[in-house]
Amino acid sequence: MITIACDHCTAVCCKYLALPLDEPETPRDFDDIRWYLMHEGITVFVEDGDWYVQVQTTCRNLQPDSRCGIYETRPKICREYKAGDCDYTSGDYGYDHLFTHPDEIVEYARDQAKKARASTRAKNRRRPRPGSRSTGLPARAGS
Repeated sequence: MITIACDHCTAVCCKYLALPLDEPETPRDFDDIRWYLMHEGITVFVEDGDWYVQVQTTCRNLQPDSRCGIYETRPKICREYKAGDCDYTSGDYGYDHLFTHPDEIVEYARDQAKKARASTRAKNRRRPRPGSRSTGLPARAGS
């Protein structure tokens, strides 16, 4: 199977790089990601809770036949890449989130902000207000 996949390889893994991102927390963080997505060949994805920026770019050592021109001296990251991780055969990546356009991250940020506000409101409803006599315990008779 691996030989067949290698024979038909289109070198998908040699045509991008993905770099880790800190999880966005502030409006500025989300705006930075929006800016990344304004550029051609950029996507942002979340996989297993980790954020990445993906840059579509082809390795300089990729040969026209989709083989590595420096196979014997290729970098460690390439050597550690296993056939089971092959982008050609794996199909769906199963991302938690995939952003390909600036509008998508804007919408996601709005949804996250709504969820955060709703969570804060719910927490505030459960807490007694300062100065209130509520202890959360039932009132005693005669109080």
